[in-house]
Amino acid sequence: MKEATDVVTLGEAMVRLSPPGQMRLEQASNLEVFVGGAELSVAIGAARLGLRSSWVSKLPENPLGRLIANQARGLGVDVSRVIWTDTGRAGLYFLEFGAAPRPPSVLYDRKDSAASTLRSGEVDWSFLKSVKLFHVSGITPALSDSCRDATMEAVRAAKRFGCKVSFDVNYRAKLWSPTEAEATCTPIAKMSDILIASDAAAIWDVKGTPEETLKALKKRLQVPVVVTTERSDDGTRRSRISSVAVSDTTYRSKHPYDVEIVDRLGMGDSFAAGFIFGYLHGSIQSALDYGDAMAAFKASNPGDANYATKEEVDGLISSGANLRIQR
Repeated sequence: MKEATDVVTLGEAMVRLSPPGQMRLEQASNLEVFVGGAELSVAIGAARLGLRSSWVSKLPENPLGRLIANQARGLGVDVSRVIWTDTGRAGLYFLEFGAAPRPPSVLYDRKDSAASTLRSGEVDWSFLKSVKLFHVSGITPALSDSCRDATMEAVRAAKRFGCKVSFDVNYRAKLWSPTEAEATCTPIAKMSDILIASDAAAIWDVKGTPEETLKALKKRLQVPVVVTTERSDDGTRRSRISSVAVSDTTYRSKHPYDVEIVDRLGMGDSFAAGFIFGYLHGSIQSALDYGDAMAAFKASNPGDANYATKEEVDGLISSGANLRIQR
């Protein structure tokens, strides 16, 4: 009998093109190619930790679509439920790495992507009966009205079939307004078991310390677990990673990590993957431990995907500090 899936994610993945180093796009004579997408990055992170993970999306039947699927498959993610289409395209985004005082910048080219045409009724969500947790972010319903409907359909199905729901607000101002986001994210959050609320202040009127914000959101939205990351940057490539969660009580990071950032993109998704792993296999405290460690490791490698191994993450958690050189 086929083993049950631990985690299913839903969302768009795009081809990421970046000038080498800190070059600007208009300087570049060549571009580095990666695959990026919040929910796919979560699925990859979960797979790296040993969870059975699957990613649902819609891809064009062309070389770029296959590039995305091959990347996911190669990193241990089941892509058998991806919908292939002869219409639409693979979305692109261009990332410039910054250097103080110039921040990193992203230029999207995702209009009319295949993923944005996903609609309710295209996926038979009954397979969620045998899935432990379904994860989605606020990016997916922001892509189009049909994606919003498909996301709501998936979340409702997960609740109907007893599958836990994890929702990362992941607000993107280039996709929709705070008012639009609040109208859609509020009902999704209310159906969720885990709310990753690092971007909550962008759409909900919440103020105060991270703990006060989480408690307010938990009371307002009636979510069992609300969590946020805390990242302090000093204006350089250095950063300190920690997090806090509110459930039956307040949980905090055991080991904040000081990291040197090679690539910021995907750190929040890696946190989500680690948090989901710890949540499914231990406790809220374990979820924070794995989330922090996964985010720390992601900072160290280029691209959106996290290439950390379970052994490396366990070693970082147990040591509470950066690992020594491997000889």
